[in-house]
Amino acid sequence: MCRSRRFRPLSKYLNAVVLILTLVLGLWLAPVIAQTPAQASIVLDGRQLFQISNSGQYSALERANLINSQLKNAVQFDQPIQVKIEQRNQLPTILLNNRYLLTVTEQDPVLGSTANEQASIWSEQIQQALQQAQFERTTTYLRRTTLVAVGILLLTAILSWLLGWIKHHLLQKALQRLTPPTEGASDSGGIKALEFFFQLVLAIVRIGLWVGVVLYITNLFPFTRQESYQITNILVTSFTSPIFEVGKNPYSITELVILIGLLFGLVIFAGTATNLLRSRLLNFAGINRSAQEAIAIITKYGLIFIGTLVILQLWGLDISSLAILASGLGVGIGFGLQDIAKNFGSGLVLVFERPIELGDFVEVGEYKGIVERMGARSTEIRTLDHVSIIVPNSRFLEKEVINWSHRNPISRIHLPVGVAYGSDPKAVQAALLSAAKKHSSVLETPSPLVLFNGLGDSSLNFELLVWTAEPNKQFLLKSDLYYNIYEVLQQQKIEIPFPQIDLHLRSGTLGLSPQLLEQFSNNGQHIHPTTNGDNQA
Repeated sequence: MCRSRRFRPLSKYLNAVVLILTLVLGLWLAPVIAQTPAQASIVLDGRQLFQISNSGQYSALERANLINSQLKNAVQFDQPIQVKIEQRNQLPTILLNNRYLLTVTEQDPVLGSTANEQASIWSEQIQQALQQAQFERTTTYLRRTTLVAVGILLLTAILSWLLGWIKHHLLQKALQRLTPPTEGASDSGGIKALEFFFQLVLAIVRIGLWVGVVLYITNLFPFTRQESYQITNILVTSFTSPIFEVGKNPYSITELVILIGLLFGLVIFAGTATNLLRSRLLNFAGINRSAQEAIAIITKYGLIFIGTLVILQLWGLDISSLAILASGLGVGIGFGLQDIAKNFGSGLVLVFERPIELGDFVEVGEYKGIVERMGARSTEIRTLDHVSIIVPNSRFLEKEVINWSHRNPISRIHLPVGVAYGSDPKAVQAALLSAAKKHSSVLETPSPLVLFNGLGDSSLNFELLVWTAEPNKQFLLKSDLYYNIYEVLQQQKIEIPFPQIDLHLRSGTLGLSPQLLEQFSNNGQHIHPTTNGDNQA
């Protein structure tokens, strides 16, 4: 009992040491085991003939390397190749030109066949492969294959040039037919996105065409066929091997590219469908541009939202798992993306309430221009200098906005005018009305009006009020009217005053010092310290 108790701690330590050594050996041998597969391929000029298994002390990879080396050496000579089978140690043995090549063991045959049957099949495959390899090294085959490769390269160059010509010439016409332009500039974004999509597809097609042709040509020659198979295998493995998992579903690069392409295509489809809806249906229905834009925006984002859910569901992603992502996105919007969320919400308010519409002439701060595009995040204003100003949507709701075209584009313009004292107010009124009626942009109804605003310091102040249906041209209208006003006032002999100042000096004692009086007297000036009466200058 005492001895067993003494050795219990020692046995625990021994068990721990054995466990650690087992883990270390397992981790150290794991790569070796992974690199020694149970089967290896027999390859000649890049073509896989069959696979062999381990045999005794030789691994499958070692056997395959020896056999591949002998096959490669055999095709270097023009000697006739003879492959036959002999029984050695009760096992079929394949001989190459009377030299040992391969022993078919019990582990080698495919299920449903014996060792002799498998040896017969393999010997026939080896014989055909060696004859094909020798033929592919002849001058006749290499000359013919070189001509075929040159022809394929020329044909590929022509196809590549044709795709480039389609990209530069036919693409724009096809896009214009697919998405006909409307009165506004709101379709330019969808057309550009669609054009980028087609250009990307054409670029991928051209790259894939050249890669496929290069791999095909290298596959024609026996010297480069092995590299062609290796590159093809690497590309296929890279694009088809799973790189991540979502839930229990693994996904590869190919599936990810397909998903991105589907989502991008969905955005293009939504934009194209929206443009067609706006230009083909809503435009003929007689709906105004603002209502068309509101319906188009709601339709576009609705299609994108529903289509994304459908694509993700078909892709195998559980939609319920997006709840966590949505909650995290909500937190991100609340902190980091609050400006984007605010502008997006303001855009929806502008779409539904429509305080501003496409084509309106507005003033936002120091910017004045016509509303050209209303998006979900920002609005584009084209100034009178033809400069595009991108204004966040939230600014239209946070500050005062002057909309000259809201509901009724008819607006009144004020033109202040001053004339000299002594002018006949009735004559001034008639002259101003005559100048206003000369301009074609001034509306007759409501009729122009002249107001006498008061007596100024140096002028009689009048104000001409005219109405126009084109508020975006009010600056040109003011300039033309002032030209007319000046001309009419000159014809009527009505004087336009300039500012005058009268200075009166009252009597009193100047109180100059004797030194100052002496200085003035030296300069030839006579100053009397006391003046009588008022002097006017």
